[in-house]
Amino acid sequence: MTSIDRRRALTSAAIAVVLTAGSSVALAGTASAKSAAAPTATTVSLAAGQYQSAYSERNDALWVTTSVGRAANPTALLKVDPKTLAVEQTITPPVADAATGTLEGVYGVAVDDEHNTVWVTNTRVNTVAVYSQKTGEHLATLPNVAHAREIVVDEKHNTVWASAFSGAALVAFDSKTLTEKKRVTVEGSGPAGLAVDEKTGTVYAADLNNDRIIEVTRDSDTPRLIPAGDGPISVALSKNGRTAYTADQTAGTLSVVDLRTGTVTKTITTGAGALSLDTDDRSGDVVVVNRTAATATVVDPGKGVVEATVATGANPNHVEVADGVAYVVDKSGAGENGADTVTVIDLH
Repeated sequence: MTSIDRRRALTSAAIAVVLTAGSSVALAGTASAKSAAAPTATTVSLAAGQYQSAYSERNDALWVTTSVGRAANPTALLKVDPKTLAVEQTITPPVADAATGTLEGVYGVAVDDEHNTVWVTNTRVNTVAVYSQKTGEHLATLPNVAHAREIVVDEKHNTVWASAFSGAALVAFDSKTLTEKKRVTVEGSGPAGLAVDEKTGTVYAADLNNDRIIEVTRDSDTPRLIPAGDGPISVALSKNGRTAYTADQTAGTLSVVDLRTGTVTKTITTGAGALSLDTDDRSGDVVVVNRTAATATVVDPGKGVVEATVATGANPNHVEVADGVAYVVDKSGAGENGADTVTVIDLH
């Protein structure tokens, strides 16, 4: 049995335990074209104020950011066992403003397994921060990322990119020295979701303000602007890096974009308020979470068809796919003591 198979077996076992304990499962939609049944899913209580999650293969851990309310207090970076969904460690961010006691509320998150760190965006205070995956120690806070929304790691090129939504910029940091090394500003843009092709070092940002993708290569500060869908807020790449996918919040669609020609080749309706997406490298499918519809949609982008639609908790905010399992964190407040929930979807 491979490590992936073992992890899937343990995850299934954990879901079975949760079901026995009485948590609810919500599943609806069509059967997958690749299997006889739709994906299995369960929704369980996790933590209040969930925003995003990121999976560390090195540590077999799911890192989850939480920030409650506009003051982002309380806020925490959680290390979660992806098999049992138990919180193994709770890290409280440092104080951002001594006068008010405001903490560095954590929102976006990405892992750097090469350097065993985890990076977060502190959206409300316009910074990003770095923590040790091993100890949870706060290593650095890096300034001047206006409304820092998302963050993505390019381990091969020792680079971490953050989107400065209010600053109309993509900001790159050196993952070894923890210092800024590049900044590309696109006037009038609203960069939100990010994806990076680690083979080439090219970064892609969903430009929410202009219905396009911003592409920046390693060797150039001049961006290429590529059309996308209506209201693109998140972006992901195919395994070979030749195709981009955007979750189009305004239209409630998934756009398939040929990066060679710079054209939208398919538009697939997923659900109202499409907000986040991720690709399953094993099948090539794309999972889109639809905030208004409270669903996760599994799409075969090659065929341009929806394979399944899975009900989640209210207001799903982000999806992370790892080893054939999708983790959808929401802002439902429907969990134990008003906590938000996570929907775990076995895609295979």
